Amino acid sequence: MLTTADCDGGGRRRRRIEDGDEGRFSFAEKKMALEITQFLLSAQSADAKVRIEAEANLRQFQEQNLPSFLLSLSVELSNNDKPLESRRLAGIVLKNSLDAKDAARKDQLVQQWVAIDISVKLKIKEMLLSTLGSSAAEARQTSAQVIAKIASIEIPRKEWPELIRLLLFNMTQQDRPASLKQATLEALGYVCEEISHQDLVQDEVNSVLTAVVQGMNITEYSPEVRLAATKALYNALDFAQTNFENEMERNYIMKVVCETTVAKEPEIRQAAFECLVSIASTYYEVLEPYMQTIFELTSKAVKGDEEVVALQAIEFWSSICDEEIELQDFEDVEVGDSGTSHSHFIEKALPSLVPMLLETLLKQEEDQDQDDTTWNVSMAGGTCLGLVARTVGDAIVPLVMPFVQANISKADWRSREAATYAFGSILEGPGVEKLAPMVHAGLEFLLNAMKDENSHVKDTTAWTLSRIFELLHSPSSGFSVISPANLQQVLGVLLESIKDAPHIAEKVCGAIYYLAQGYEDAGGPNSSLLTPYLPDIITCLIATADRSDGSDSKLRASAYETLNEVVRCSNLKETSHIITQLLPVIMNKLAQTVELQIVSTDDRERQGDLQALLCGVLQVIIQKLSSADETKAVILQAADQIMVLFLKVFGCRSSTVHEEAMLAIGALAYATGPEFGKYMSEFYKYLEMGLQNFEEYQVCAISVGVVGDISRALDGNILPYCDGIMTLLLKDLSSGELHRSVKPPIFSCFGDVALAIGEHFEKYLVYAMPMMKGAAEICARMDNSDEEMVEYGNQLRRSILEAYSGILQGFKNTKPDLMVPHAAHLLQFLELVCRDGQRDESVTKAAVAVLGDLADALGSNVKNLLMDRAFCTEFLGECLQSDDEQLKETATWTQGMIGRVFAVSG
Repeated sequence: MLTTADCDGGGRRRRRIEDGDEGRFSFAEKKMALEITQFLLSAQSADAKVRIEAEANLRQFQEQNLPSFLLSLSVELSNNDKPLESRRLAGIVLKNSLDAKDAARKDQLVQQWVAIDISVKLKIKEMLLSTLGSSAAEARQTSAQVIAKIASIEIPRKEWPELIRLLLFNMTQQDRPASLKQATLEALGYVCEEISHQDLVQDEVNSVLTAVVQGMNITEYSPEVRLAATKALYNALDFAQTNFENEMERNYIMKVVCETTVAKEPEIRQAAFECLVSIASTYYEVLEPYMQTIFELTSKAVKGDEEVVALQAIEFWSSICDEEIELQDFEDVEVGDSGTSHSHFIEKALPSLVPMLLETLLKQEEDQDQDDTTWNVSMAGGTCLGLVARTVGDAIVPLVMPFVQANISKADWRSREAATYAFGSILEGPGVEKLAPMVHAGLEFLLNAMKDENSHVKDTTAWTLSRIFELLHSPSSGFSVISPANLQQVLGVLLESIKDAPHIAEKVCGAIYYLAQGYEDAGGPNSSLLTPYLPDIITCLIATADRSDGSDSKLRASAYETLNEVVRCSNLKETSHIITQLLPVIMNKLAQTVELQIVSTDDRERQGDLQALLCGVLQVIIQKLSSADETKAVILQAADQIMVLFLKVFGCRSSTVHEEAMLAIGALAYATGPEFGKYMSEFYKYLEMGLQNFEEYQVCAISVGVVGDISRALDGNILPYCDGIMTLLLKDLSSGELHRSVKPPIFSCFGDVALAIGEHFEKYLVYAMPMMKGAAEICARMDNSDEEMVEYGNQLRRSILEAYSGILQGFKNTKPDLMVPHAAHLLQFLELVCRDGQRDESVTKAAVAVLGDLADALGSNVKNLLMDRAFCTEFLGECLQSDDEQLKETATWTQGMIGRVFAVSG
C-alpha cells in the first residue's frame, strides 16, 4: 500500500496517477480537475453569487464525468499542499456521492459506483488509503469514513478483498507514525460498522480483533490511538461471536476491556464502558465469570467518575435488565428452553445494585426539568431503577421504601425529589398486592407535595402521580387507588396544579390523561364517576392549551392530547351534551387559525402545529358523537361547516396539518356515509396531492387510508373518481421512491375500492393482479431472520389477502368468473402463508377469511383446485382449535363455504 512518504506534498506517485489518465479524460474535464480546488473554496463563499456559480460548476463536473469528478475529489483530499477548507468539502462531497439516508437514492449511488471503471476505482481507493497518513487530522478521519462507505459497497460483493490486509499492515509495522495507526483503527471501526459480520472470514475477524485489542492494550501508544482502538472494538464486537465462544480469547478480550475502563483518560474510560454495554446485550450468556469485576468497576465509576463515564456504567446495568426482561417475556410465552439461559444477574446483584442506584438520584441538576434533552446521572439511575423493578418485581420494594421514607420529608429539596423519583420508578414490576398498601398510604402525601415550594419536587410528584394512575388505576380489573371518596380531592389538586410552570403542567396533563383512561372500560357506576367533573376538566385543558407561556414547550400538545383522551374515554350517554358543546368551541378555534397573519416560516410552523392539534381534537369528537345513533345527528348537522374548515386548512399547505386533517376527514366520511359524496368535487384535489406525496410518506399512507374510508362511505358513488384514484395507487406501487410501509395499505385499498364498485373493478383487474402477484413473490423471498422484515412481510401478506377478499366479494354477484384464472395463484399464495411459521394472528384471520371468500364467490369453479390442496384442511383445523372466538367463527364459516362447494357440485 501507499505510505505517507509516497504521497506527501502531491509527490511523484500521485502525479503518475494523474498522468496515467491522459487518454481517459477530455481537455475540459482535466481543466475542471485542476480547477476543483477553486470550485470547492468558492462553494463555501459568503457571497451568494460566487457560491451558486461554484456549486453549479461542481454539479456540471459531476454530471459530465463522475469517475473523473470522484478521482479529483480524492486527489484533493489526499494532497497536503491543498487548503484545509477545500479538502474538508472534497471529503464531504465524496462521502455524499457514495451514501444517502434515502434508500432509493442510496441504491442509485451504489449502482453509479459499481459502474465506474475498475482502474479508476483502484486509484481512488489508493488515494484514500494514502490519506490515512496525512498530516491533517480532519483529512485522515474523513478518509477513514469514505473508505468504510466504499467497503460497504464492495466487500459484500467480494470486490475489495485486500482492504483488511492493507489496513492491518499499518498496525503491524513498528515504524508507522501514531497518527496513521489512529486513522487506520478509525477506518477499521467504521468498516465494521458498515458491513455485516458475514462479510468477513474468521481469519480476518481474528486479525482485526488482534489489532484492535492490541491498540487498546499497548501502553506506549498515544491516548488518541488507544481511544480509536477502543471505539473500533465497539464496532467490531458483532463480528466476535466465535471468539467469545472460545474461553481463552474471551478472557483476553474481557481483561483488556475491563482494564481500559480505568484508563487515565475519561474519553477512553467512556468508550470502554460502551464496549461493556454492547457485550451485555450481545454476549449476555457468557458474562457470569466477569460479573463481580464488572460490578466493582461500574460501582466505582458511578460513585466517583466523570458524568460521561458514570452514565455508561449505569447503562451497563440497564442493558442487563433489558436482556433479562426479554428472557422472562420469552419464558412466559414459550415455556421451555429459550436458547439463552437466564443467569439472574440483577437478582444476585440486587442488595448492592439498588443502593448504588438510589445514591445517583441525589445528583440532580438545578435546571434539569426545564430542558427535555437533559440526561444526567440522576435520570439514568432512576431509569435503571425502573428497569430493575421490572426485572425482579416484588423483591425491589423492601430495598427502596426505607430510602423513600428516610428522604421524603427532609428539608433539602434534593432528598425529597430523589425519594419521590425512587417511589415513582418502582411502580411497574411489583404486583398490585405488594404496591397497594404503600400507594394508598402515599397518595395523600403526594397530593400535598404538589404544593411543595420547590419546582423539581412538584415536577417529579406530578410524574409519579401520572405513573400511579397509569399502572394502579384500573376499575375494570377491580383495583384502583382512586375511589369516589378521594376523586374530588385528586381532581382539585390536579386542576390547580395545571396552572403551575409549563414543565409541571405538562406532567399534570399526563396524570389527567391516565386518570380518564382508567375509567374507559370501567362499566357500571364507575364509568360515571368522572362525568360531573368533565366540564371543569375540559375548561382547564383548553385554558392550558391557550397559555402564552406554553407554546414553546410540549404543553399545548399535551393539553390537547389529554382533552382527546378525556373525550374518547367518557361515558357518551351521560356526556353527549358536553361534547356537543365542545364541538363549536374547537371549530371556532380552528377557524381562527386560518385567519392568522403569517409573516415568517416560524409563524407558518406555529399555525401548522396548532391546526394539526385542533384537527386531532375534531377527529376524536366526530368519532365519539358518530358512534351512537342518538348523537350522530350532531355531526351530520355540522358536517358542511366542518368540511369547509378542513378545506380551508388544506389551503394553508402544511404537511403536518395535511396528515391530521386527512385523518379527521376519514372520520367524517365514516360518520356521514353516502352524504360525503357532495364534498368530493372540492376535496378530490387534496386527496390527489396526498396520494402523490412520496416525500412525506406518512401523508401518503394516511391518504390511502382515507380512500378506504371514502370507498366504504360512498360505495358505488365513488366510481367517478376511481380512474384517478386507481391510477395514483398503481403509480405509488410502481415507485421506487415511495417508502415501503405505504405499499401494504395500498393493496388493502384495492379491496375497499373493489368492494365499493363491484363489477366496475373489472377495468382495473389487468393492472392490479400483476402487482398483487409480484408482491406475493416478494413475500416468498423475504429474509425471515430480520425482525423488521418479518413484521413488514406480515403486513404485506395481510394486505394482499385483504385485496383478494374485497375483489372476490365485489365480483361475487355479477362477474365471479373474472377471478377463476387467478384462483390457482391465490391458493398457492395461501399455502405459502399457511406454512409460514412467522405469520401473525392478523395474517391468519385474513387467510382464513379469503379462503371462505374464494369458495363463496367461485363455487364449483374451484372444486378441483381445493381438492388438490391438503393444506386447507390442516389450516382450518388449526384455526378451529384457536382460543380466539372471532377466528373460530370465521373458520367455521369458511368450512361451511368449502363444504357447500363440494355438496353443490356433487
